Amino acid sequence: MAGAVMETAEVTEAIRRVADAEILPRFRALADHEIIEKRPGDVVTVADRLAERALTEIFRAQDPDCLVVGEEGVYADPAPLRALPSAELAWVIDPIDGTRNFASGSADFAVMVAEVRAGVTTRGWIWQPMHDRMYVAERGAGVLLNDRPVPPRSAPDQLVGALHGRYGRPRAGVPERVSLVRLAGCCGVDYPHVVEGERAFLGYWSMHPWDHLPGALMVTETGGVVATTAGRPYAAGVTGRYLLAAASPEIWGLADDLVKVQFAR
Repeated sequence: MAGAVMETAEVTEAIRRVADAEILPRFRALADHEIIEKRPGDVVTVADRLAERALTEIFRAQDPDCLVVGEEGVYADPAPLRALPSAELAWVIDPIDGTRNFASGSADFAVMVAEVRAGVTTRGWIWQPMHDRMYVAERGAGVLLNDRPVPPRSAPDQLVGALHGRYGRPRAGVPERVSLVRLAGCCGVDYPHVVEGERAFLGYWSMHPWDHLPGALMVTETGGVVATTAGRPYAAGVTGRYLLAAASPEIWGLADDLVKVQFAR
């Protein structure tokens, strides 16, 4: 049946199983020829490709009519990306988010999956295998970390954020309570930092759905906002100049003002 439901626990187990089979045996064990530069500065590994293939086979075995939008598949054929906003059922896969971290031996990488139905992100998974942290979100039902609910967080006195292209002391005109740190090089680490209150906001130039759909659902499910700086809520097919994710509407507004200062021409 088109649009058949795959139980959340089934997807969670599939992600773990694929990571155990295709990713973890290659962590800190990649040969030089197993790290490929797709374009200058953009690397992929054999583990990315094998993990994406394995997850694709699992989802299509459940529903042969589903659309699969994988980061590596879209590099070869962008048609699935164009079909994503209108697909009845789509699975969006980032087989290894933070590939450069993974290839360099850093534990800060993740497997990310989003379920999208008619353009709406309905469920999301972020698995950090080296940190043993599985985040699962369902639209309208909140976020679980290792099967336990993640409670809403109140804003701390000092707001720590990370903006793509900026870190360190913000420019003049920014409140003293705001400080900037580097992004983790992995959205599957950055977004959980917001969900758990370690970061107040994030900012990105790129808006690829495999990077942002799972984490965006988690941030909004815990009371936050993810939208372009033009004010358009993030969803499948949304593009813009800059994307902001924040722990609350108020912090999103502050971060939006900050971006205008930081990137003023």
